[in-house]
Order: sequence, then C-alpha cells, then structure tokens
Amino acid sequence: MNIQIFGTKKCFDTKKAERYFKERGIKAQFIDLKEKGMSKGELASVLQAVKGLDNLLDPDCKDRDTLALVNYLAEEDKMEKVLENQQLLKTPVVRNGKLATVGYRPDIWKTWS
Repeated sequence: MNIQIFGTKKCFDTKKAERYFKERGIKAQFIDLKEKGMSKGELASVLQAVKGLDNLLDPDCKDRDTLALVNYLAEEDKMEKVLENQQLLKTPVVRNGKLATVGYRPDIWKTWS
C-alpha cells in the first residue's frame, strides 16, 4: 500500500486518519495542503475515484466566496480554480494508488489490503 493523506495540521479528521494507519503499522505520507497541495494529476485521480468535484468540495470551508465562484465556473475551469485554492477541499483526502476517499472513512480503508 502507498497511502497518501492530504489535509492540514489543524484538521481533527486528518489527525484521526494519520493515527488510524499508524496504529495498524501502515506507512502513510502526510501532505499538508497549506504547504504543498495536490498536483493536477493527483487531483484528477482523486476526482475520478470519488466520482466528481461535488464530493470533494467542503461546503463549510472558510473561503465561501471562492467556493461560490467554483460552482458557477464552466466545468473545464473548475479544476484549475480548485488547484489554486485547495482550502476548498474536504479533508482528509486519503489516496491509495487509484483508490481515494474524502473524510474519515476507516470502513473503506480496512478493505484496502
């Protein structure tokens, strides 16, 4: 398994996800969205795994203006805007190759073996 956890250091669910994998002896790489963020390819892979951008955007994010803007953009422009401002994403985003989840989802992670 090649687990990547995208989130922020202050996110409670991200910390729980890190603990979940650590307790099971599964090595996981933490990527802070405030410092580095996802590449275009990583975001495209996650979007495919979670069945679209609507499942990835956080309706309670702090930047509601940008979130509203994303909702009105043309489909091809939405991904670029999200790449520019990854604070719009629900966290944690956990990737395992082509598989991905959004939020704290141990029920799904335990099936990844």
